[in-house]
Amino acid sequence: MPTPMLRQIEEDKHWWFATRTRAILALLDRYAGEGKQGRSVLDVGAGAGNMMHHLAHFGDAIGLEFNPKPIPVAHARGFDVRQGSATDMPFADASFDIVALLDTVEHIAEERAVFAESFRVARPGGVLVVTVPAFMWLWSQNDVINLHQRRYTVPELTEKLKAAGWQVEYCSYNFAAIFPLSAGVILLRKLLHREPQMASPHFDEDAYQVEMEPAPALLNGILEGIGKVEVALLKRMRLPVGTSIIAMARK
Repeated sequence: MPTPMLRQIEEDKHWWFATRTRAILALLDRYAGEGKQGRSVLDVGAGAGNMMHHLAHFGDAIGLEFNPKPIPVAHARGFDVRQGSATDMPFADASFDIVALLDTVEHIAEERAVFAESFRVARPGGVLVVTVPAFMWLWSQNDVINLHQRRYTVPELTEKLKAAGWQVEYCSYNFAAIFPLSAGVILLRKLLHREPQMASPHFDEDAYQVEMEPAPALLNGILEGIGKVEVALLKRMRLPVGTSIIAMARK
Protein backbone atom coordinates (compact mmCIF):
# COMPACT_ATOMS: atom_id res chain seq x y z
CA MET A 1 0.00 0.00 0.00
CA PRO A 2 1.43 3.47 -0.86
CA THR A 3 2.84 5.35 2.11
CA PRO A 4 0.33 8.27 1.92
CA MET A 5 -2.52 5.76 2.19
CA LEU A 6 -0.90 4.20 5.26
CA ARG A 7 -0.53 7.66 6.75
CA GLN A 8 -4.23 8.31 6.18
CA ILE A 9 -5.22 5.09 7.91
CA GLU A 10 -2.99 5.93 10.90
CA GLU A 11 -4.38 9.46 11.32
CA ASP A 12 -6.37 8.54 14.44
CA LYS A 13 -3.09 8.02 16.33
CA HIS A 14 -2.03 11.62 15.69
CA TRP A 15 -3.04 14.06 18.46
CA TRP A 16 -4.41 16.62 15.98
CA PHE A 17 -6.73 14.17 14.23
CA ALA A 18 -7.76 12.55 17.52
CA THR A 19 -8.73 15.97 18.91
CA ARG A 20 -10.62 16.94 15.77
CA THR A 21 -12.53 13.65 15.83
CA ARG A 22 -13.53 14.15 19.47
CA ALA A 23 -14.78 17.66 18.70
CA ILE A 24 -16.80 16.49 15.71
CA LEU A 25 -18.42 13.62 17.60
CA ALA A 26 -19.18 15.77 20.64
CA LEU A 27 -20.96 18.40 18.56
CA LEU A 28 -22.79 15.81 16.47
CA ASP A 29 -24.06 14.26 19.72
CA ARG A 30 -25.37 17.67 20.71
CA TYR A 31 -26.85 18.87 17.41
CA ALA A 32 -27.76 15.65 15.61
CA GLY A 33 -28.50 13.40 18.57
CA GLU A 34 -27.49 9.81 19.14
CA GLY A 35 -28.94 6.79 17.39
CA LYS A 36 -28.54 5.71 13.80
CA GLN A 37 -31.86 3.95 13.10
CA GLY A 38 -33.10 5.00 9.68
CA ARG A 39 -30.60 7.83 9.29
CA SER A 40 -28.00 8.37 6.58
CA VAL A 41 -24.70 10.25 6.67
CA LEU A 42 -22.58 11.63 3.82
CA ASP A 43 -18.84 12.20 4.32
CA VAL A 44 -17.70 14.55 1.53
CA GLY A 45 -14.00 14.15 0.84
CA ALA A 46 -13.91 10.80 2.61
CA GLY A 47 -10.46 9.74 1.40
CA ALA A 48 -9.67 6.23 2.63
CA GLY A 49 -12.67 6.33 4.98
CA ASN A 50 -10.93 7.40 8.18
CA MET A 51 -13.95 9.20 9.64
CA MET A 52 -16.60 6.83 8.37
CA HIS A 53 -16.47 4.35 11.23
CA HIS A 54 -17.03 7.29 13.60
CA LEU A 55 -19.82 8.80 11.50
CA ALA A 56 -21.49 5.39 11.28
CA HIS A 57 -22.59 5.87 14.91
CA PHE A 58 -25.05 8.45 13.59
CA GLY A 59 -26.44 6.57 10.57
CA ASP A 60 -25.58 4.54 7.50
CA ALA A 61 -22.46 6.26 6.18
CA ILE A 62 -21.59 6.86 2.54
CA GLY A 63 -18.39 8.60 1.44
CA LEU A 64 -17.78 10.79 -1.59
CA GLU A 65 -14.21 11.23 -2.86
CA PHE A 66 -12.95 13.03 -5.97
CA ASN A 67 -9.50 11.39 -5.99
CA PRO A 68 -9.76 7.78 -7.22
CA LYS A 69 -6.57 6.60 -5.48
CA PRO A 70 -7.84 6.11 -1.89
CA ILE A 71 -11.19 4.62 -2.91
CA PRO A 72 -9.96 0.99 -3.29
CA VAL A 73 -8.35 1.30 0.15
CA ALA A 74 -11.67 2.47 1.59
CA HIS A 75 -13.48 -0.42 -0.08
CA ALA A 76 -10.94 -2.91 1.30
CA ARG A 77 -11.69 -1.52 4.76
CA GLY A 78 -15.40 -2.11 4.24
CA PHE A 79 -16.47 1.51 3.61
CA ASP A 80 -18.92 2.60 0.91
CA VAL A 81 -16.94 5.41 -0.73
CA ARG A 82 -17.97 6.57 -4.19
CA GLN A 83 -16.10 8.71 -6.68
CA GLY A 84 -17.60 12.08 -7.49
CA SER A 85 -17.30 15.83 -7.19
CA ALA A 86 -18.31 17.88 -4.16
CA THR A 87 -19.55 20.59 -6.53
CA ASP A 88 -21.89 18.21 -8.39
CA MET A 89 -22.79 15.41 -6.00
CA PRO A 90 -24.21 12.22 -7.54
CA PHE A 91 -27.11 12.02 -5.09
CA ALA A 92 -30.78 12.97 -5.19
CA ASP A 93 -32.18 15.95 -3.35
CA ALA A 94 -32.85 15.45 0.37
CA SER A 95 -30.90 12.17 0.63
CA PHE A 96 -28.99 12.59 3.92
CA ASP A 97 -29.70 13.44 7.55
CA ILE A 98 -26.10 14.47 8.21
CA VAL A 99 -23.54 15.90 5.77
CA ALA A 100 -19.88 16.20 6.81
CA LEU A 101 -17.36 18.56 5.19
CA LEU A 102 -14.29 17.76 7.26
CA ASP A 103 -11.32 19.80 6.10
CA THR A 104 -12.62 19.47 2.56
CA VAL A 105 -13.97 22.77 1.25
CA GLU A 106 -10.67 24.64 1.64
CA HIS A 107 -9.26 22.41 -1.13
CA ILE A 108 -11.94 23.36 -3.67
CA ALA A 109 -12.01 26.52 -5.79
CA GLU A 110 -15.82 26.57 -6.13
CA GLU A 111 -16.55 26.69 -2.40
CA ARG A 112 -20.05 28.17 -2.78
CA ALA A 113 -21.04 25.25 -5.01
CA VAL A 114 -19.92 22.83 -2.28
CA PHE A 115 -22.06 24.52 0.36
CA ALA A 116 -25.01 24.68 -2.04
CA GLU A 117 -24.72 21.02 -3.03
CA SER A 118 -24.44 19.99 0.62
CA PHE A 119 -27.66 21.90 1.29
CA ARG A 120 -29.39 20.27 -1.69
CA VAL A 121 -28.62 16.69 -0.65
CA ALA A 122 -29.51 17.28 3.02
CA ARG A 123 -32.99 16.45 4.24
CA PRO A 124 -35.17 19.13 5.84
CA GLY A 125 -33.92 19.47 9.41
CA GLY A 126 -30.68 17.79 8.42
CA VAL A 127 -27.36 18.76 9.97
CA LEU A 128 -24.09 19.91 8.40
CA VAL A 129 -20.78 19.64 10.24
CA VAL A 130 -17.86 21.62 8.79
CA THR A 131 -14.21 21.91 9.77
CA VAL A 132 -11.79 24.28 8.02
CA PRO A 133 -8.43 25.93 8.74
CA ALA A 134 -8.56 29.41 10.30
CA PHE A 135 -7.11 32.81 9.36
CA MET A 136 -5.43 33.51 6.03
CA TRP A 137 -2.58 35.23 7.87
CA LEU A 138 -1.73 31.77 9.28
CA TRP A 139 -1.06 30.56 5.72
CA SER A 140 2.02 28.33 5.83
CA GLN A 141 3.89 25.47 4.21
CA ASN A 142 1.24 23.17 5.69
CA ASP A 143 -1.38 24.78 3.43
CA VAL A 144 0.82 24.44 0.37
CA ILE A 145 1.55 20.77 1.10
CA ASN A 146 -2.15 20.04 1.53
CA LEU A 147 -3.18 21.96 -1.62
CA HIS A 148 -5.37 24.42 0.25
CA GLN A 149 -7.07 27.27 -1.59
CA ARG A 150 -7.87 29.39 1.46
CA ARG A 151 -8.34 29.65 5.22
CA TYR A 152 -11.38 31.14 6.98
CA THR A 153 -12.59 33.29 9.84
CA VAL A 154 -15.73 32.48 11.83
CA PRO A 155 -17.68 35.42 10.30
CA GLU A 156 -16.61 34.45 6.76
CA LEU A 157 -17.62 30.81 7.16
CA THR A 158 -20.91 31.77 8.82
CA GLU A 159 -21.78 34.17 6.00
CA LYS A 160 -21.00 31.63 3.28
CA LEU A 161 -23.05 28.91 4.95
CA LYS A 162 -26.01 31.26 5.36
CA ALA A 163 -25.74 32.31 1.70
CA ALA A 164 -26.22 28.64 0.74
CA GLY A 165 -29.38 28.43 2.87
CA TRP A 166 -27.97 26.89 6.04
CA GLN A 167 -29.00 28.05 9.52
CA VAL A 168 -25.75 28.24 11.47
CA GLU A 169 -26.32 26.99 15.02
CA TYR A 170 -22.72 26.85 16.21
CA CYS A 171 -19.41 28.17 14.86
CA SER A 172 -16.22 28.31 16.90
CA TYR A 173 -12.48 28.36 16.55
CA ASN A 174 -10.70 25.17 17.60
CA PHE A 175 -7.14 24.29 18.64
CA ALA A 176 -6.89 27.45 20.71
CA ALA A 177 -4.15 26.03 22.96
CA ILE A 178 -1.63 25.76 20.12
CA PHE A 179 -2.70 29.05 18.54
CA PRO A 180 -0.07 31.31 20.19
CA LEU A 181 2.83 29.02 19.29
CA SER A 182 1.58 28.34 15.76
CA ALA A 183 0.95 32.02 15.10
CA GLY A 184 4.33 33.02 16.50
CA VAL A 185 6.27 30.49 14.43
CA ILE A 186 4.40 31.29 11.20
CA LEU A 187 4.73 35.06 11.62
CA LEU A 188 8.45 34.73 12.38
CA ARG A 189 8.97 32.59 9.29
CA LYS A 190 7.11 35.17 7.21
CA LEU A 191 9.30 37.95 8.56
CA LEU A 192 12.29 35.85 7.51
CA HIS A 193 10.63 35.18 4.13
CA ARG A 194 10.54 31.44 4.72
CA GLU A 195 6.81 30.87 4.29
CA PRO A 196 5.21 30.45 0.83
CA GLN A 197 2.65 33.06 -0.22
CA MET A 198 0.78 31.09 -2.88
CA ALA A 199 -0.94 27.72 -3.16
CA SER A 200 0.82 25.01 -5.14
CA PRO A 201 -0.94 23.10 -7.94
CA HIS A 202 1.18 20.02 -7.26
CA PHE A 203 1.08 17.51 -4.42
CA ASP A 204 4.48 17.10 -2.74
CA GLU A 205 4.46 13.51 -1.44
CA ASP A 206 7.82 13.79 0.34
CA ALA A 207 6.77 16.94 2.20
CA TYR A 208 3.45 15.35 3.12
CA GLN A 209 5.20 12.33 4.63
CA VAL A 210 7.42 14.60 6.74
CA GLU A 211 4.40 16.62 7.89
CA MET A 212 2.52 13.47 8.93
CA GLU A 213 5.39 12.03 10.98
CA PRO A 214 3.92 11.36 14.43
CA ALA A 215 5.15 13.36 17.40
CA PRO A 216 7.13 11.46 20.06
CA ALA A 217 4.74 9.38 22.15
CA LEU A 218 5.06 11.54 25.28
CA LEU A 219 4.47 14.81 23.42
CA ASN A 220 1.65 13.26 21.40
CA GLY A 221 -0.02 12.17 24.65
CA ILE A 222 0.36 15.61 26.24
CA LEU A 223 -1.09 17.37 23.20
CA GLU A 224 -3.95 14.88 23.02
CA GLY A 225 -4.68 15.51 26.71
CA ILE A 226 -4.81 19.26 26.08
CA GLY A 227 -7.13 18.54 23.17
CA LYS A 228 -9.53 16.65 25.45
CA VAL A 229 -9.79 19.69 27.71
CA GLU A 230 -10.45 21.91 24.72
CA VAL A 231 -13.20 19.63 23.43
CA ALA A 232 -14.86 19.82 26.85
CA LEU A 233 -14.79 23.61 26.50
CA LEU A 234 -16.23 23.46 22.97
CA LYS A 235 -19.28 21.68 24.36
CA ARG A 236 -19.98 24.69 26.58
CA MET A 237 -18.72 27.74 24.71
CA ARG A 238 -17.26 29.19 21.55
CA LEU A 239 -13.51 29.77 21.56
CA PRO A 240 -12.30 33.22 20.43
CA VAL A 241 -9.19 32.05 18.56
CA GLY A 242 -7.70 28.87 17.14
CA THR A 243 -5.95 27.41 14.13
CA SER A 244 -9.14 25.70 12.90
CA ILE A 245 -12.90 26.30 12.85
CA ILE A 246 -15.73 23.88 13.53
CA ALA A 247 -19.34 24.70 12.63
CA MET A 248 -22.76 23.06 12.90
CA ALA A 249 -25.62 24.15 10.65
CA ARG A 250 -29.16 22.97 9.97
CA LYS A 251 -31.35 22.91 6.87
